[in-house]
Amino acid sequence: MKEKILEKASDMFLNLGFKSVTMDDIAHEMGISKKTIYAHFPTKLKLVQATTFFVLEKIHETICTVCSANHDPIKEIFTIKSMVNDQLKNEKSSPSYQLQKYYPKIFKQLKEKQFESLNLCVEDNLKRGIKEGYYRKDIDIDLITRFYLSGIMNLSNREFFPAETYKLSDLKDAFLEYHVRAISTEKGLKTLLNIVRK
Repeated sequence: MKEKILEKASDMFLNLGFKSVTMDDIAHEMGISKKTIYAHFPTKLKLVQATTFFVLEKIHETICTVCSANHDPIKEIFTIKSMVNDQLKNEKSSPSYQLQKYYPKIFKQLKEKQFESLNLCVEDNLKRGIKEGYYRKDIDIDLITRFYLSGIMNLSNREFFPAETYKLSDLKDAFLEYHVRAISTEKGLKTLLNIVRK
């Protein structure tokens, strides 16, 4: 039952927002009593926290699946972006922004966990890209990894990118193209252009 609650709560939070979805809403959608939810999650705060890390774990599994498919490094990061977007429901309700605004401690924990789980993935992508001739040999892997992670994690910052002006999916596309162009060889640029022109 706990897993089912997490699945339903994550679906509703991502579609409708952390703030607007209540325990009553989740219970109603699941056809169970609120008491059943409280038996597993004594407060909404606990449910939000559990849901956040449940979603992060699912994303981590998706990233591992993509990485094991042996795509070229550029196709790999675009495939990850696309699949993660699907999992996050294209961030219809701006979950990162809402988490930051209403649950800042959970947001901070999420950022730390994201950095841990993505750090090795990005480093591996860069190392493989250099080895296979897609990325330049002279790039500083640690620095580029940090540039990439700090950039991708801050695209949902509404102060920098107001929602009425910038669509998050467009920002992600632009950022990823910017990142790849900055580090690519001629071979990498050709691969990138084949992806972005489709």
